[in-house]
Amino acid sequence: MEYLIGFFIAVVIALTGVGAGTITAPILILMLHVPGGIAVGTALGYATIVKLIIAPVQVFRRQVNYKVFGFMLLGGAPGVLVGSLLFKRFAVNQAVLYWVLGTIIVFSSLMQILGPFLKRRAEGSRKNRLPLLSMVMLPIGAEVGLSSSGAGALGTICLLSFTSLAAKDVVGTDILFGLVIAAIGSGIHFAFGAYSGVLLLKLIAGGIVGAVVGSFIAPMLPNKQLRFALSCWLLFIGADFCIRAAAL
Repeated sequence: MEYLIGFFIAVVIALTGVGAGTITAPILILMLHVPGGIAVGTALGYATIVKLIIAPVQVFRRQVNYKVFGFMLLGGAPGVLVGSLLFKRFAVNQAVLYWVLGTIIVFSSLMQILGPFLKRRAEGSRKNRLPLLSMVMLPIGAEVGLSSSGAGALGTICLLSFTSLAAKDVVGTDILFGLVIAAIGSGIHFAFGAYSGVLLLKLIAGGIVGAVVGSFIAPMLPNKQLRFALSCWLLFIGADFCIRAAAL
């Protein structure tokens, strides 16, 4: 089962640029009954490895804007450090962790679903606002460190809102940003011992194959429709976590 989960998530990441942290931690908790604290750290480690495979493809296709990427890291890197330290403080409280996961997933999903509408409203007046992008990346980085979620979905929305990048460059830049943020976060979580090495290796084994397959078929499939379907599913998952938190 762990191999199939790793394969599935890697394919989703390659096709949409979204899913490493947002999908992995909830699936580990709901399907494999992994404790929340362990699931988040393991999800970050898995996201790092899978995006390390996918990101070079985006670089090779010249789908990364390095100037925008630098501004994203300016806020995201210190943000993930803060979030990871907060995680150490609150991870022992399962209800709090479930509330955080559920709220972030619901918010990310709604932003993805409303993304096309928000994009249309911004067209015509939108300019590159990179300093503001850096400021917004600070709380997004904190979300990643605290819950492993947010970098892909919210990063994409921010790139669409604050830059004039083409869709392909949005995906590539966001994947590279997610790689670096996940690497920082996973390093801190691993130092806390908040991960499962055996589970991570199984996820990676399936993820390597999934990343290759997903990167190969990505140009052949409709990205927008896939993102919408994924967002609707994640909205349900996020609501389920909130309900579980309220019951604890």
